Amino acid sequence: MYILGISCYYHDAAAALLYNGQLVAAAEEERFSRVKFDSNFPQQAIDFCLAQAGITAQDLDYAVFYEKPLQKFDRIFRTTLAGVPRTTRLFRESMATWFSEKLWIKSHLLGKLNIPAKKLLFVEHHLSHAASAFFSSPFKESAILTIDGVGEWTTTALGRATADWGDGGRNSIRLEQEIRFPHSLGLFYSAFTAWLGFQVNNGEYKVMGMSPYGTPRYLDRVEKVLRLAEDGSFALNMDYFSFHTSTDETYNRRFVELFGEPRDPKAEFITDLTHPNGAGNPDKALRAANQHYADVAMSIQRTTEEAILRMVRQLHRTTGSENLCIAGGVALNSMANGRIVREGPFKNVFIQPAAGDSGGALGAALYAWHALLGKPRSFVMEHAYWGSASTPAQIAHFLQEKGLPYREVDPDKLLDELVDDMTSGRVIGWFQGRFEWGPRALGNRSILADPRSEAMKEIVNEKIKFREPFRPFAPAVLEERAADYYDTPRLDENLMARYMLLVSPVREERWAEVPATTHMGSGRLQTVRREWNPRYYDLIQRFGQATGTPVILNTSFNLRGEPIVTTPQNAFNTFVGSDIDVLVLENFVVRKEDMGDRWQPAFKGALGE
Repeated sequence: MYILGISCYYHDAAAALLYNGQLVAAAEEERFSRVKFDSNFPQQAIDFCLAQAGITAQDLDYAVFYEKPLQKFDRIFRTTLAGVPRTTRLFRESMATWFSEKLWIKSHLLGKLNIPAKKLLFVEHHLSHAASAFFSSPFKESAILTIDGVGEWTTTALGRATADWGDGGRNSIRLEQEIRFPHSLGLFYSAFTAWLGFQVNNGEYKVMGMSPYGTPRYLDRVEKVLRLAEDGSFALNMDYFSFHTSTDETYNRRFVELFGEPRDPKAEFITDLTHPNGAGNPDKALRAANQHYADVAMSIQRTTEEAILRMVRQLHRTTGSENLCIAGGVALNSMANGRIVREGPFKNVFIQPAAGDSGGALGAALYAWHALLGKPRSFVMEHAYWGSASTPAQIAHFLQEKGLPYREVDPDKLLDELVDDMTSGRVIGWFQGRFEWGPRALGNRSILADPRSEAMKEIVNEKIKFREPFRPFAPAVLEERAADYYDTPRLDENLMARYMLLVSPVREERWAEVPATTHMGSGRLQTVRREWNPRYYDLIQRFGQATGTPVILNTSFNLRGEPIVTTPQNAFNTFVGSDIDVLVLENFVVRKEDMGDRWQPAFKGALGE
């Protein structure tokens, strides 16, 4: 039985395909359309999933949408109508959008898939989130926590789940407590994201990257806009926000009076911590202003962590479970996740790698298979490599068609060659296998470099990624050596560390050893086990044998503002559009030094996309 899960029309559109409960393929639409956070109908992602299985849409038994549109329309209609006249513009524009498109999602889906109505199902948004984590986890039972901006009405849900592993159990997800719109931890964080000069639904991770440069000295001000209870429940003071009344603003003038004027998105972020001794820009006023923004970032990050930890402790009290599954966009807050693992009461914590809206496609399909159809569990997500791949023949054809100077290298010799490159200060664009599910590059579409070089952080940020200098890089470490470098318990068993979903303190004696991947004393690590990705593991292991450091710098293979690369063409365009030195496409190698002036921007433009 084939079940297709779909998420779209809001942000991070995606598709996921199950065959008899086993995941066959999953991908975000942006990887194919090349539109960052693409929200449109995921036609190309669906086409890929169907092709991966060798079927057509007519072979589907069910297609499942990740939320219930009419319930979402009910919330938007009621809340905007209740706010008139303040919400007049929002009401008018929302209704225009819904009546022209979103109210007809069912007919759109049926038309695009060309399937009968009896094959189309809908699952509530937070149930899709919950199912994406629990039915991908190895647990028989678990506490459940889902946190995001907003689904239909729900913004946060707490509950429990059980599974039938063929032992007569029952597949069940019960969301027993909820917090409803407009009170939302996700929208709270997004309002500060916008105030700090970053794009909502895009820049939240930049706030996390900025926060370690600050101190939480504004907790008293944050308490004025978010009230926390000991049981984890919370309420926003809506006098400070405008996301419920405006089409384009998330906070209002009263918010600005409390926290100050918003940060200019185009301004440099330079503080005494990011650029010591007056480096970069000695302007003291600029540094002081940026320090203020960093302090606010740390204050709201710390408040968010405290809110989540209180909910986690409440769940443990009410469920008594040893296991916790978390989903929703806020589950991508890796600093909070690290604290849950280190300070929380649960023995085991699981988050699947596409925890945000894209993961709703997976959750909708899994919920249909297990909860609606009552089928027993058999699938555990052991890795994140569910996207498309390019065959050696396809790669060779691309290289030959473009007339590029390349070499095909024996796989074992290639590893030694790449270790020599990294230890010589070269940066590698690494493309292999099926691309990753979710927003993190986990060793199949990655940029790799030597973490032992302090200068490498600046080189990759400024000359390759073209992004803010405060942004951190991930350390990829052999799973069995993780505890030697990172101070989080049981990293060799941790289910989230493999997906780069938690931040851990770096052991202080290792700071000087891996400075390029140490961000103010911490790292958003990825543990690597050979059975998950043997080629990537062997490269890290070989680097460790050569240097004594079984860690490499890993960041996503893309330029700022672009989706992670999908095809050899995407990879090559990123290669020639940056200062990456070596491009590795499976066992094929292209080097800038062999290309002469053909890697210059004019040549890139001639190649096209």
